[in-house]
Amino acid sequence: MNVDQTSTLAPAHEASHPASLLRRTIQRLTRGPATLPSPAARWAITALAVAGAGLTVWSGVIHLQLWSQGYRDISVIGPLFLIQGIASIVLALALVVFRRVFLLTAGAALMAGTGVGLLLSATVGLFGYQESLAITDAQTSLMVEFTGAALLAGAAAVLAAARPRAGLARR
Repeated sequence: MNVDQTSTLAPAHEASHPASLLRRTIQRLTRGPATLPSPAARWAITALAVAGAGLTVWSGVIHLQLWSQGYRDISVIGPLFLIQGIASIVLALALVVFRRVFLLTAGAALMAGTGVGLLLSATVGLFGYQESLAITDAQTSLMVEFTGAALLAGAAAVLAAARPRAGLARR
């Protein structure tokens, strides 16, 4: 090993240092598909991100339509439908443009949370409102949200766990 090679290696005590751990965590969360060594893996992550973003938009559109059809008059639920609709569309655009681990994770959490909210509303009620899964779009919404959550969570997990291409920390 020559002197140049040893100077790039971090000492053992530095690897467990909190700043080093924070830096590695930030690098993983901001990792994009360009860091993957395989072109097929880059395309797969991009396809999952775009498909998940499409489902996120679909969920947002469902919520905005329901909001405009009368849900806006329901206390707490109405504003949440509006926020979910707008946030879903904005997040989906960010997902398609940037495809970073933290955005994929946020999209998965939004989609899963929305699906769980509907299930809670239909079973025990939510914020004093009881929903039914028999209403128009309820079952479609559940399918869209849980499928989107699975796609985005899977893409985030693969991207975060993958070994980056040599020389690339984040892109």
